[in-house]
Amino acid sequence: MIKLPYIETERLILRPFSLEDAKEVQRLAGDMEIAKTTLNIPHPYEDGMAEEWINRHVEEYERGISLTLAISHKEEKYLIGAIGLAINKKHDRAELGYWIGRPYWNRGYCSEAARTLCDYGFQKIGLNKICATHLKRNPASGKVMQKIGMEQEGVFKEHVKKWGKYEDLVYYGMVKSWREISK
Repeated sequence: MIKLPYIETERLILRPFSLEDAKEVQRLAGDMEIAKTTLNIPHPYEDGMAEEWINRHVEEYERGISLTLAISHKEEKYLIGAIGLAINKKHDRAELGYWIGRPYWNRGYCSEAARTLCDYGFQKIGLNKICATHLKRNPASGKVMQKIGMEQEGVFKEHVKKWGKYEDLVYYGMVKSWREISK
């Protein structure tokens, strides 16, 4: 069995989720503010959803299709959010995704975790490109993408549907060679 990585940053630990995290995942991701600013988090976040989501992580990593990690506080160990890469091995690229619990917004945790996971993707997974998208009405997520060195590559007009409403999707990306130059 392949083990998911355990990555330390200055203030954070990016680690595999465990079933003990499920209750806190449900509480944090179940916040309406999180659900309405992300594409794939449902609301309400019902009992059993967190466990089902956590149980898929190892198998998806073993298959090489995704890496999903918990973002936790390094010193105090509490759960802050989640971050992951949806991997496309054929093209050596991945899509970065993340969410941070509302009590932890505006502390730089997301940028710190995203920068670290992108470095891991380029150095350890062998990715050439990492992209990310955000709903146009969620510019805070775009600021994270900019802070970690991504460049906006376009806007897909009414590209996705969230709760019955068409939404513009802003697309960002960076390639390995840019990352190495900007360091």
